[in-house]
Formats: sequence, C-alpha cells, structure tokens
Amino acid sequence: MAQRVVISGASGLIGTALASSLRQDGVEVTTLVRRPPRGADEVQWFPGEHELHPDVLAGADAVVALGGASVGRLPWTPRYRRELIDSRITTTRTLAAAVRELHEDSPSFVSASAVGFYGSAPGRIITEDSRAGDTFLARLCVRWEHEARRAGDDVRVALLRTAPIIHRQGVLKPLIQLTRFGVAGPIGRGTQIWPWISLEDEVRGIRHVIDEKLQGPVNFTGPTKASADDIGRALARRMRRPFWLPAPSWALRLALSADAADSLLLSDADVQPAVLQASGFTFTHSTAAAAVDAAL
Repeated sequence: MAQRVVISGASGLIGTALASSLRQDGVEVTTLVRRPPRGADEVQWFPGEHELHPDVLAGADAVVALGGASVGRLPWTPRYRRELIDSRITTTRTLAAAVRELHEDSPSFVSASAVGFYGSAPGRIITEDSRAGDTFLARLCVRWEHEARRAGDDVRVALLRTAPIIHRQGVLKPLIQLTRFGVAGPIGRGTQIWPWISLEDEVRGIRHVIDEKLQGPVNFTGPTKASADDIGRALARRMRRPFWLPAPSWALRLALSADAADSLLLSDADVQPAVLQASGFTFTHSTAAAAVDAAL
C-alpha cells in the first residue's frame, strides 16, 4: 500500500472520495490547492503561472492529477470550451514538469483522462488498444494524455480513461431532476451504449493502479455494458417515476451545442476495462443498475 500520495483536484467528487479513502487507511495525503493552505497537508500552487517545486512531490509514491473544469457544465460555449482545454492542459503540464525533475526518484504519475478519448464507435468493443475518436472531447483527451506523458520515459505514467460516475453529484445529477418531475425518457436513440462506473469502484480502481504500479491507458468503466435507456430506466424504477418523454438528437444538439451533445449524450461506445480486469481488479458494482441503487 502506498505511504504518501499527492493529489491535485482533491476538492472534486473523485478527489474528495479518494483522499478520504487513503487517509482512512493511514496513507499520508498532500493536496494541491489554489487558495492559501489551511493545514500542513495542503500546498498552494499556481498551475500555468508558476512552476511547482519538485520538492513538493519528493518522497511520494504517486502523484494523482484529477483537475479540470467539469464537462457536465452545459452548454459548451466557445469560452467554456477554452476553459475545458486550459484547465486540463496547464495543470497536467505543470505537474508533469515537476515529476520529470525528480528523475530516478520520481513517483508514479497517475493522470486523469476520460473514455471520451474513443469518441463514438457503434458496434465495436473498445479496449485500451483502440484508437482515439474525432469528437471535441476525444481530441481534448489526446492532448491531455500527451501532456501527462511529458513526465518522461523513465516515469511510470498511468492514464485514467474514466467513464461518467454514477453518483448523485455525477452523471445522475441532471437525470434525477428530470426523473423527479416525471419528464425522463430516451436521450436521442436511447440505445447508445454509455460507459459508466460507480464512485466506489473509481476510487478503488485508482488505488489499485497505484498499488499494482500499472501504467499506460487504463479504462475506468463498469464490467457490464449499459445503454442510455438502461441507466435512465434503472433510475426511474428506483425513484418510482415514469420513463417516457424522448429528447430528440436534433434538439439536444441545438440546446447544448453539437460538440457537447455528440461527446457526452449521443456517443455510443462499449468501453471495456480490460487492463483493470487483467490485473486482478474486481468490481463492487458489476451492473449500472446496481450502481444506481448504491448511489441513491
């Protein structure tokens, strides 16, 4: 088990849960914050403005980079698309540079990415060996991962291609509101495959990557595929509400922008967690329905 982990983006959904899990097991956690630190376990940094001193990372077993503006904030205006890019590129570049300076004493660099890397690939089974897609989010993920790899050839770099998190504050947040008001239904065709993962398995998976010293791309998705309709209906059943009102693809593209609709809601990608499973990881929630039940 790791003894010390440094986390950027520790105030987000995943980062908060990861830091809590590590600390409960006695792991020393240092978080990088953009405000004045409130304790000895926080370090203020200014990604994109100033370099991060390598001493902050020295002695850590792993550096986990989870920063980035939320893709769930819609619509993606031109200004917000720039924020989505800059918030990922600058933080990852700053961390990679600091890790690289430690040379043979560098920790593992565990950098966030997303299953959006693959774009939409209907009818194909996607593993870590599959090629990148051509959506806005896919192109962003390619650049994001490129920055992480700049930590150096001698550094163990893991790229966490994470699916949307089934959690009240994750992908379920807007769906819960629609379902509560009785206006939930098929999104686009509804049959498109939505990669998913529970928050508990996301955190357990990151710790597994650190402890097993995995490197390269790692898909963070549940082991059983689910369509958009499967997830929507599971939520409606759990909340005892109807699932009936369709949201046409054209309306989603008009309301949210084509980039956001095609990258997030209409994408069809059967992404499999091949590396996690091959390394012996077992999932707490093996189906999307089980993850929905746990989240609620």
